[in-house]
Amino acid sequence: MKRILSGIQPSGQLHIGNYFGMMKTMIANMEQSDLYVFIVDLHALTSVHDRKKLASGTLEAAADFLALGLDPDKCTFWVQSDVPEVCELAWVLSNVTSMGLLERCHSYKDKTAKGIAASHGLFAYPVLMAADILLYQADMVPVGKDQKQHLEVARDIAVSFNNTFGETFTLPEAMIGESTAIVPGLDGQKMSKSYGNTIPIFLEDKELRKRVMAVQTDSTPVEEPKDPDKCNLYALLKLFAPPEKLAEVRNLYLNGGAAYGYLKQDLFELIRDYYAEARAKRKELLANQGWLRQVLKQGAEKARAKAAVTLDLARERAGLKY
Repeated sequence: MKRILSGIQPSGQLHIGNYFGMMKTMIANMEQSDLYVFIVDLHALTSVHDRKKLASGTLEAAADFLALGLDPDKCTFWVQSDVPEVCELAWVLSNVTSMGLLERCHSYKDKTAKGIAASHGLFAYPVLMAADILLYQADMVPVGKDQKQHLEVARDIAVSFNNTFGETFTLPEAMIGESTAIVPGLDGQKMSKSYGNTIPIFLEDKELRKRVMAVQTDSTPVEEPKDPDKCNLYALLKLFAPPEKLAEVRNLYLNGGAAYGYLKQDLFELIRDYYAEARAKRKELLANQGWLRQVLKQGAEKARAKAAVTLDLARERAGLKY
């Protein structure tokens, strides 16, 4: 059985890009894989320096996952910082990671260009991500195209360690759904909390409609034909609309008659209805935070049992056992 692993940052409200880029895939693989899912609070420290925001965001992210259908009895579900072995492994891996490898990572450049402070944590982010993956000997990692480079870095680091100290780590493969590899945000860029262009999953109706109405479109008149494949509104509709509705909308784009205002209203209703059940369940979960913490504690115990085996092997290979 393949081991699939991925995590999500509690650095803000989870959005539909998170859901279609990773969460949906993870939930769909509960039955036929050895599934590892975690809340990456250590990574979130690169951009979140508010104690209350990070702590509450961690519980909210856990509630989001469970509300959307993740079953903690069918996977290993935990908070990253509850498994301290990952930090030791990250340090060990740092010593077989070249500076050039990290300097080529585009995520660091993109985030500092957006105003995120250029810290060592942000620069070394790919090493901690590699430790996250390699510590559990993951076979597959669902990622968006923007994270594919970090997975390739994890593979490079694993190869470097294996070549230096002997075969230790599994080389992970990326799982990228081509239709949802990059979910566009309000401005057509990749949907990202860093860019402030997201549609959060669990907004109340009024705020959700406001966000959807802010999706950027061009000025082509309603009666003129438009290219649906170059429109981020259509790309978002594709995620939620049933086939017959999407075919109708595509015909309007191609032959004239696509009124963006009406289509945005359709998108708002589709998103609202798609997450209606999960929204209600999330409220119930957040009203029982003691139970949430217990679920995460039990998940961390399972994760640490696996992590200890891998770290012990890496320590022995590197000469840290004497």
